Amino acid sequence: FKFAFVSAALATLAVATPAPRSEPASSCTTGPIQCCNTVEPASASSAAAILGILGIVLQDLNVLVGLTCSPISVIGLGNGGCSAQAVCCDDNSAGGLISIGCVPVTL
Repeated sequence: FKFAFVSAALATLAVATPAPRSEPASSCTTGPIQCCNTVEPASASSAAAILGILGIVLQDLNVLVGLTCSPISVIGLGNGGCSAQAVCCDDNSAGGLISIGCVPVTL
């Protein structure tokens, strides 16, 4: 009985937890594709701290943000020169410290 309960609970959790979608790099229309050291929800403590320091208030704390990002300039070399997470973000105006509205991309 325990095994069945645990299996059902894990299955429910897997269904309830959305997986980040990944799009082809060619579908990025918001700016340059970036390589971010970390990509996490805005509600995560490290992202929330940087957003607070910069005075950025977001309505949706589930939006993905990229931390410590830099543009990827050479696409076509393996993973595009990104050893972390390649993303396409809506707002890259914080100078690479944080990028807002990110979607993982496949290079």
